[in-house]
Amino acid sequence: MTEAAVCPRCQGTGWKLVDRDGIAGVERCDCYQQERGGRLVEAAAIPALFRNASFETFSTQPENPVAHRALQTAVTVAASYAREYPAGVKKLGLMFIGDPGTGKTHLAVSVIRRLMARGFECVFFDYQNLLERIRSSYDQSSGAAQREAYRTALDCEILLLDDLGAHRVTDWVEDTVTSLITYRYNNNKPVIVTTNLRDSEAGDAPVPSGMAGDVSSRWYLSERIGIRARSRLFEMCRVISTRGVEDYRMRKNR
Repeated sequence: MTEAAVCPRCQGTGWKLVDRDGIAGVERCDCYQQERGGRLVEAAAIPALFRNASFETFSTQPENPVAHRALQTAVTVAASYAREYPAGVKKLGLMFIGDPGTGKTHLAVSVIRRLMARGFECVFFDYQNLLERIRSSYDQSSGAAQREAYRTALDCEILLLDDLGAHRVTDWVEDTVTSLITYRYNNNKPVIVTTNLRDSEAGDAPVPSGMAGDVSSRWYLSERIGIRARSRLFEMCRVISTRGVEDYRMRKNR
């Protein structure tokens, strides 16, 4: 078996010697940051479909002037957030809101990949899957991974919650989501969310009668996660809207 190469700068310790104005000291080696970034990406549990998502591979649809303007703005705001985070004592998050297939998850993953490259811990959860894992954790026979899912969602440094609201609302769902969002709000832990749901504060007009398209995008955010969680999210997040951009899946299948 081939032995792993030892960093010549730090000899594998993760610390390198430095000299500043004749005073010797140590600082973290570049290799440590690179290895930490790799470990963070592995622990983030990004789905295989989005594992390589990045700003560089995101299409802003230059062939469509209207979509291009909206998506270029979305990329600019998202990339600026990833570059400048935390940008203040209050650590704000992001909310990507828009129709299905408009690149929300791709952009959200692009953000956390940049953040992890800077050394911040991020974890990806699909909203519906997270709720199912929390519910199953009440069963004493459930595995440790199921029991730890909720604690991870509560305590991780930056939580990416994908497809928020994609679950039939019940009192249990509303209470669980409100508890999660409130805990992170009170402990200054940001969330990055994507949602197809509508909200007037994000500039969404009332749904026209007989509107075609994805059923979930006809619901309002407060109807699917509750008024309290919705209110907290708008305090915690900067909104990035991709509403009105055409579903890329439909474009591909033409």
